[in-house]
Formats: sequence, structure tokens, C-alpha cells
Amino acid sequence: MACRSSCCCGSAPLNEDNARFLLLALLIVVYLLCGAAVFSALEQPKEREAKERWTQRFEHFSHKYNLSKKDLNSFLRSYEEANVAGIRVDTIRPRWDFTGAFYFVGTVVSTIGFGMTTPATIGGKVFLMFYGLLGCAATILFFNLFLERVITVIAVVLKSCHERRHNKAVLPQNGRRVSKVKGEDLAGWKPSVYCVMLILGAAAILVSCCASLMYSAAEGWGYLDSLYYCFVAFSTIGFGDMVSSQRVVYEDHATAAYRLGNFLFILTGVCCIYSLFNVISIVIKQVLNWLLRRLDAPCRCCIPSRGPHRHRHPRRNVVAPGHLRTRRDPSIETDAINESETDNGRRMSGEMISMRDFLAANKVNLAIMQKQLSEMAIGHPRQSSSSSRQNGFSGGVGALGIMNNRLAETSVDR
Repeated sequence: MACRSSCCCGSAPLNEDNARFLLLALLIVVYLLCGAAVFSALEQPKEREAKERWTQRFEHFSHKYNLSKKDLNSFLRSYEEANVAGIRVDTIRPRWDFTGAFYFVGTVVSTIGFGMTTPATIGGKVFLMFYGLLGCAATILFFNLFLERVITVIAVVLKSCHERRHNKAVLPQNGRRVSKVKGEDLAGWKPSVYCVMLILGAAAILVSCCASLMYSAAEGWGYLDSLYYCFVAFSTIGFGDMVSSQRVVYEDHATAAYRLGNFLFILTGVCCIYSLFNVISIVIKQVLNWLLRRLDAPCRCCIPSRGPHRHRHPRRNVVAPGHLRTRRDPSIETDAINESETDNGRRMSGEMISMRDFLAANKVNLAIMQKQLSEMAIGHPRQSSSSSRQNGFSGGVGALGIMNNRLAETSVDR
């Protein structure tokens, strides 16, 4: 797949990051096709039954009250317009009073977007564009900061438990314990991403189960339907087929307490599921790296072992595991400069520049700009490290940047 040009398979060299991206895109397309097939097989019979039932009821109602189909369809369209504006057959809370509007903006900035309330005026739609742009960005930053603190707390707790377990396992020598040496060995210990994923998964399940109990009692939903709503809401999918806290008054005069609990559960659940999704993405990236190594193995076997270039090292952009690269792994800046100035040295001002040199120069400028932006954001220069690129986990930004070098599987420092 991604061997060098001298390989018998004849494929062009492919950058490891691009290969990972293309492989992930292919797997997502296959995943979507499989999901479409499963949901089509499960839901299409139900859709056909509902359509036949509605046709029978429509015919029966028009004959019973002697109404033309045209008039009845016109009335139903009017009801659909009223339904979009928030008018329902059942008595529900007002959509656009202050509490209803607060519920709406909460679904906007959290990117849940249930869809049961939408702005109908031109001013409301225009304001939503600017309001959502800033609000969604701020909420994503909040989720990233929450993820950073959760990963830090879990890492500290797991490291403390790991050190305590190792200290208990140390046998005394000459009446004194040798825990100091063990403590020095554990200085660079990091928790496993699988352990963190297990803890976050357990926390998300606990929050969902507790929230489902509340929704089942307050909304009258089945427990399985409540679990389904929790996943849809906490994962910010937000279909809108089931929406909590929409009645005007709840039983036992606990309306305010229920709405407060609903807000807290949704906030906690979204944060937990967001953190869990990002940790799972690390596991998916590990699987992609493993697949790339498996796909690259036949290509490396095709490399000819004879000739003057028998021991020549593979190109830098060949998809190969980090431990197979024997040459030094320089930084982005120096690597691009060395590539653009090899063999022939610097070019003269009147000489045409090749596409390779042009891309290398742009790579240097982009790396310098990213470094300056990063230093401006954190307030101090960032220490360069090549270990993250060797194992396929670049520093990145956002959630991946937070988890980089904090979990064992994302760093070579174990």
C-alpha cells in the first residue's frame, strides 16, 4: 500500500498521517454502509406498517365526517406549521418564555439541537448564527478543559494506587524497605488508556442509569426508552423524538427540582460521553496504526536485497512503524529544511524551484506559524519532542493534544 517506488507493488510513497486518514475515511464509509443496512432492515417494516395504518385512518376519517381529501390535507398542513411553532395537542410548557428560551440556548451551545424549538423570525435566525458561533466554541473549550481535569485526576489516582501496590510488593532488605528505588522507577509511569476508558465508561453508564430512573418516574417513559434518550442527548445527537422537561407542571409539585436535576444530568452526561468518545478515538487510532503496520509488511518484504543500495534506509514519508526507522527523527522545521537543501544545495535566484522545494518551504513556514501560535496561547515556548511523532500521536490541538503524553499508549515514556 505505502511502500517506496522500487517496491514490486509499484505504489507511490504515502505519508503515514495521510495513510491513516485515508484508512479511517474508508473504514467510516464501510461503517456507514453497514449501519444503513442494519437500520433499514430493522426500521423499514415499521415504517410501512405506520404508513398503511395512517392511510386507513385518513380514509376512514374523511368518509366519516364527509370531508374532502384536499381540505383535510390543507388542515393537516396548517397543524404541521403550528407544530413547528410549538403548538401541540398536549399541554406543554411555553417554548419562548425565559425558561423555555434558556432550554433552547442550552441545546444550541451544547450542539444537542433537539429540534423541537426553532427560531421562526428572520431576526432570530440571524442572531442564532452569531450566537451559536461563539457559544459552541466556548462550550467545546469547556468540554476540553473538563477532559483535561478528568484525565489528570484519573492519572493521579491510578498512579497513587499503582505506587501503593508496588510499595507493598517490595520485600524488606536488611530491615529497610527499598521503596525509594521503586519510586524513582515509577516517576515516569502513566496510566493505560484502556483503564481510563473503562473508568469513563463506568461513569457514563452510572450517570445514564441514574438519569433514566428520574426520567422514567417523571416523564412516564419506559426504562429502555429513557436509556435511549440519555445516549441521544448526552452524545449531542439530539433527534428530538423524545425531549425531557416539556410539561408545564409535574406531579408532587417537584417541577423546579426536576428541571434542575435534568439540567445537571445533561451537563454531566455530555461531559462524560465527550471524554469517553475522545479516549475511544485514541484506541481507534491505535487500531489504525496496527492496520498500517500490517499493510506495510508485505511491501517491505518486496524491497530488493541486492545491489549497491541494499542497506539504504527507507524514505521518511513511507508508512513504517517508528521503531523501524533507524535514522534520526528530526523536528518538522529542520527536516523540511534538510529536504529542500540536499544534494544540490541552495538554488540560485534565477533558477526555477521544484515542487518538492516549494512544498518544503511552505512546510517550514507552516511549522513556524504553528509554533508561534502555540507559544502565544500557552504563554511560554513549547519544548519540542519527537517521541509523539514516532508512535503516531502528534501533539495536535484540542482533545488529542490534551491526552497526548498523558496516557501510556500515547507516549514512548512508559
